Amino acid sequence: MQITVLAGGVGGARFVRGLVHALAADPALGPDPSITVIGNTGDDITLVGLRVCPDLDTLLYTLGDGVDEDQGWGRAQESTRVSGELATLGVGPEWFTLGDLDLGTHLARSRWLAQGMTLSQVTARLADRWGLPARGVRLLPATDTPIETHVVVDDEDGGERAIHFQEWWVKHRAALPVRRFTVAGLAGATAAPHVLDAVRGADLVLLPPSNPVVSIGIILGVPGVREALRGTRAPVVGVSPLLGGRPVRGHADACLAPLGVEVSAAGVAGLYADFLDGWLVDDADAAARYPTGVQVRALDLLMRDQPGAARLARAALDLGRELRGTPAPVRRA
Repeated sequence: MQITVLAGGVGGARFVRGLVHALAADPALGPDPSITVIGNTGDDITLVGLRVCPDLDTLLYTLGDGVDEDQGWGRAQESTRVSGELATLGVGPEWFTLGDLDLGTHLARSRWLAQGMTLSQVTARLADRWGLPARGVRLLPATDTPIETHVVVDDEDGGERAIHFQEWWVKHRAALPVRRFTVAGLAGATAAPHVLDAVRGADLVLLPPSNPVVSIGIILGVPGVREALRGTRAPVVGVSPLLGGRPVRGHADACLAPLGVEVSAAGVAGLYADFLDGWLVDDADAAARYPTGVQVRALDLLMRDQPGAARLARAALDLGRELRGTPAPVRRA
């Protein structure tokens, strides 16, 4: 079974890790099921001369068992001596701390990019380092074209200014009112190699509970991706990132409001309505009205731990089977 996942950072990474465990325990899926993860690159930023890809790195570290579990991002057992020294020297933004181990990733990526490798090639090399192929996971950036999400906010003179998404998200904790989001470089971007084929050739496409605007929304904005989803024969099953109208973590609510989208599971489903077949929502959102033709299933969406993430992934797999006309297996409580 070929499964393609469009994923952002922490929520997406934890869901995919749960999916890996769910597939390993599910012989009904046949031999050697595989997962292709298409990762968001709109969060990418250059800091202290290094190219940083926060969502791709969170996927690498989480799926490679090297993530800081408490934070959900960054490396486990990390230190920050280099960032401390850079701050003393007045170099780099103090609001974005790069860990010492994490810096190794950014140094290697920046070196390889400078040598002419594409982001896809760099990501494949990093995925090998973290053992993703051995887990049946192929990680692809949505595009090799450098893109960056910017947030347009009010300036002090009553006009507007654009700041990098990371500054808005990390430094200001998404508290600055948003006029709009823009993505530098997106109009001229092309999907990275194998991305469109991974969507068109999938047996099932999954949208984890990643931010619908600045994670999955950026992937969908890469030319050709949304069209591929509309044309795929595979069921597309998504998981709501909102529970009772609130995000479990992050600031999805602050991203939806500027678009005029209802901050709810139904509002997010509406963003995907042109290709969405199945939608998992929290029990608290079961009674809402969802787009016509979308099969909705309600359950406890909280991924409290790895078994909880695997449980949620199994629910997505079961709904995908149902949409494909294949009965879901009977599971023991």
